[in-house]
Amino acid sequence: MDGLYDSIRITSVASTILESLGIKNPDMAQSNVILNTLINKKTNGRGADRVFMFNPDAVALWLYQKYTALFTNAVLCSDAALPMLSVMPSVTPVCFASMYTGVMPEVHGITAYKKPVLKQNTVFDELIKCGKKCAIVSTEGDSISKIFLERNMDYYIYETEEEVNEKAIELIKEDKYDLIVVYNGNYDSTMHHTGPESKESIDVLKENIKTYSDFVSLIKNEWKDHDVFYAFAPDHGCHEIDGDSGAHGLCMEEDMNIIHFYGVKPKNE
Repeated sequence: MDGLYDSIRITSVASTILESLGIKNPDMAQSNVILNTLINKKTNGRGADRVFMFNPDAVALWLYQKYTALFTNAVLCSDAALPMLSVMPSVTPVCFASMYTGVMPEVHGITAYKKPVLKQNTVFDELIKCGKKCAIVSTEGDSISKIFLERNMDYYIYETEEEVNEKAIELIKEDKYDLIVVYNGNYDSTMHHTGPESKESIDVLKENIKTYSDFVSLIKNEWKDHDVFYAFAPDHGCHEIDGDSGAHGLCMEEDMNIIHFYGVKPKNE
C-alpha cells in the first residue's frame, strides 16, 4: 500500500477481547499489546469480566484529526485513542467480519459487500464455548445483524438506531451479558447521501460520540461490581466524492485509517 497507514489492524480486536476475558485463540491475529497492558494495569491483573463494544460506522481517523474538539467526550471517557487500520475492501461486512474473527478477509471468506452468515470461528463462538453470554444489538438488515447469525446467543434487531440504543441501555441495566455489541450505522448512511463533512453528517457524528459517552457513564454506574473493557470501534473510514456525497471501499488513507477509543473500568470504581 502506498501512503501513510496505521500499524495496528482491526484484526487485533478479536484476540484483545478474548484475552481481556481470560481466553486465548492462537488462530486469531495477535492481540493489542497496548490494550493488554492497559487492562492488566487498571484491573490489577484480574482482567475483564464484562466487555461492551460500541460499533459506529465509517468514523475515519481524518475526522478525528480535523474535528478533534468534537471528540472531547469520547476522549475524556476513554483511556486510549488509537489509530487503527481497516482491511480491504474497506466495506462494512468485510471489516466487521475481520474485527470479530481476528483474521483477514481471504481467510474468513467475506471479500465483497455481501452479508452471508460467517462459518469462520468468531469471538462469539469462543465465548459461547466457555459458557459466556453474548448479545448483538443492531439495526435490521445491516451487516452486524446478519453475518453473525446462527449462534447460541441473543440478537436484538430494530428498525432505528434510537431503538437499538434504548435496548442497549436496558441490557446494561439487566447486567446478564459478558459481551454486548452495539451497532449504529447512521453516520455512514448520512455521509453517503450528504458527504462526510455536511452539517447533517457532523450532527450524526456528534450523536455517535454522545451515545458512546452516555453508554460509558451508564456502565460506570450500573456495573460497579465488574471489571469492564469497553470500546468505540468503527469498521472503516470514508472520503468525499463528486456530487457532495461520501463513499468508502478503496485502499486509500481516508478509508483505511480509522480511530478507536478504549477504556477500562475497574470494579468498585
